[in-house]
Amino acid sequence: MRILIIEDDAVIAANLYDFLEAHGHAVDAAADGVTGLHLAISQTFDVIVLDLGLPGMDGLTLARKLREEAQLDTPILMLSARDTLDDKLEGFSRGADDYLVKPFSLKEVEARLISMNRRSIGRTAPRLLEAGTLSLNPRTMAVRFGANEVKLPPKCLRILELLIQEPGRVISRDEIERLVWGESQETSDTLRSHLHTLRRALTAAGGYDPVETLHGIGYRLRTTTDS
Repeated sequence: MRILIIEDDAVIAANLYDFLEAHGHAVDAAADGVTGLHLAISQTFDVIVLDLGLPGMDGLTLARKLREEAQLDTPILMLSARDTLDDKLEGFSRGADDYLVKPFSLKEVEARLISMNRRSIGRTAPRLLEAGTLSLNPRTMAVRFGANEVKLPPKCLRILELLIQEPGRVISRDEIERLVWGESQETSDTLRSHLHTLRRALTAAGGYDPVETLHGIGYRLRTTTDS
């Protein structure tokens, strides 16, 4: 599953991230409501883990915006220390699919996420992202270039997903770093090394590098071999 964790407690977020990733899930995380909202809208996730007490935008407001304004139906598991019936009912009224009170078992979190995902499969089929002969399946994160399958590490997949959502649009280095790593990187080496890995894999599979660098501006995905 592709899982988004929106949690401001660094220890809880790290424990969830490490546990879920170790169990084979692709995980992204945000430490505040505004970043979490942006990630949830701009990328495709199977499920969202949402804390209620977030800085910038609380979890109830975020859930309402996802449901009412963004019209997003991604299953949401709400996390909170509030355990009254009224608290739970309010969470459900704002769009939560499930509600878990802290402290919780990591195994139970995963079990509930798997259950929510199973219920949601088939309601809507995610659109295959394509740019020329390059494609990415948002649900399985499978990448093909021409007739060949492309194997990529998780961060490279995230970069490609950003680029292929809007082929031809220039995305700045800062935007890529914030959406992939959650914050701007101190040096350009981190993004540069991941782009090198991505480009090498795509060139090997498709015969050319579709990622174009616009120096001082950002990056975009080309759909043909033309410069």
